[in-house]
Amino acid sequence: MPTTNWADEVDGEEQPFTDENGITTIIEYKTNEDGTKVKVTRRTQRKLVHDVVNKAVAARKKWPKFGKEKGNRPGPDPATTTVGDNLRLKLSSTGQITQEVEDTHETMKQQLQNKKILCRICKGDHFTTKCPYKDSLGMEDAAAGPAALPVEETKAAEEQTAGGKYIAPHMRQGNASGSKDRDSIREKREEQPTLRVTNLSEDATEADVSDLFKRYGHISRVFLARDRETNVCKGFAFVSFSAREDAQRALEAVDGRGYDNLILRVEWAKSSA
Repeated sequence: MPTTNWADEVDGEEQPFTDENGITTIIEYKTNEDGTKVKVTRRTQRKLVHDVVNKAVAARKKWPKFGKEKGNRPGPDPATTTVGDNLRLKLSSTGQITQEVEDTHETMKQQLQNKKILCRICKGDHFTTKCPYKDSLGMEDAAAGPAALPVEETKAAEEQTAGGKYIAPHMRQGNASGSKDRDSIREKREEQPTLRVTNLSEDATEADVSDLFKRYGHISRVFLARDRETNVCKGFAFVSFSAREDAQRALEAVDGRGYDNLILRVEWAKSSA
């Protein structure tokens, strides 16, 4: 009894169908080189992928085609166009392409060609890690012990760890210059004529306050109070001028003025002392 192939019993072609997952199945019947009828099943699934591109790139894709491609649908035609991979260039601030890591390594190798290798232990012409005397000479260096610290540094270290309490560097003995510098900076700030501006809107920024007061004189500092969590303006700011005359003129001009649908209140800032 001759054996028959299951493909020989099926005549014609089946219509493609799509299941609930969006997978389309296409079944075809072909005859191979041996004259045997075979069944070919292909399953495909289409996915819509959204890509964010530059506006100029998106507009260029909608340009009408010209030449031999005139009248064809938008996008590259596989019959005439080969689409390559996207190459991402990393540009420096000067607009030039940055060198690759391999080029950097080659440059370093060229720079080190004329350099002489010197061992730190025996001063030989080899690397320190490959020194044949590192065990013996290294033990002698360890036996010699570290150099003694100066008496002042020893006292400072003892005071730092005394009682198990941490002492800030500027509060340690011999470092009083740091606290003096900070005090002088704080005194210099307090000596500057500073105005306190209140009733600012939540949308106000340091640039807005600076633009409002810079027309009356040179501004040395602008501080806008903001909420730590929301970063929204709290409604007041401090503006420091270089000259007291400029600050007085700004106070008289801005106090009671309407700004962003609000009436501003300007007064002299009180000292924190």
